[in-house]
Amino acid sequence: MVPTLPEQQTIGYIHSVETCGTVDGPGIRYVIFTQGCPLRCLYCHNPDCREPHQGKPVTVSELIADIQNYLSYLRRGGVTVSGGEPLMQPDFVRDIFERCHDLGLHTALDTSGYVVLDVAKPVVAAADLVLLDIKSFLPDTYRRVTSVAITPTLELAKYLDQIHKPAWIRFVLVPGLTDDPDNIRGLAQFVATLSNVEKVEVLPFHKMGEYKWQQLGLPYQLYDTPAASPEDVARAIAIFRDYDLNVQ
Repeated sequence: MVPTLPEQQTIGYIHSVETCGTVDGPGIRYVIFTQGCPLRCLYCHNPDCREPHQGKPVTVSELIADIQNYLSYLRRGGVTVSGGEPLMQPDFVRDIFERCHDLGLHTALDTSGYVVLDVAKPVVAAADLVLLDIKSFLPDTYRRVTSVAITPTLELAKYLDQIHKPAWIRFVLVPGLTDDPDNIRGLAQFVATLSNVEKVEVLPFHKMGEYKWQQLGLPYQLYDTPAASPEDVARAIAIFRDYDLNVQ
């Protein structure tokens, strides 16, 4: 459990922050990367976020004080909490979002959805947008990619639809791993049943985090996997568009 201090002094563990992010939600974002993740994604570019208490302890008030230094930029964007897996620290993330709303800032939760739904609900309620990373769709492929089951993620996706919470679906395209057309088509069919999804993002696999695996002494199984090509991405996008989804 994350310890707490007096009111509005919730402590969390973070890996780092990005003060002018442009890819984790609309506009210019202040992105907080939380520490701790229950998934073991083969392509993870932040494997140093895995262990919950190896990050930097910080209070919500300390983060808000730093966020206020960038308000002139963030009025056109907002604050995103990513990870790691933010929902491993639900009280911390909810408090960040509530304090951001006091400043009139848009909030976004970037999550894998691998969490008990009742734990996620208060955080989702405080978020203006959810970026839901659905790593794959075929259950066996999903488990191969992440080492966990897909069921909690799909349950969260359905709940977001039920409460009409705006969502972006993110899918990482990995040659030889997640690029099976049946896998992509299954995900597209599922997403097409959700009325709250504003868009789908197809993210091409890259190796920018490979050096971290080496530094941590972790076996990197995708050493010989090529980056997803523009043609690979175009084929995946075409499948999503077959289901009338807004995709990029």
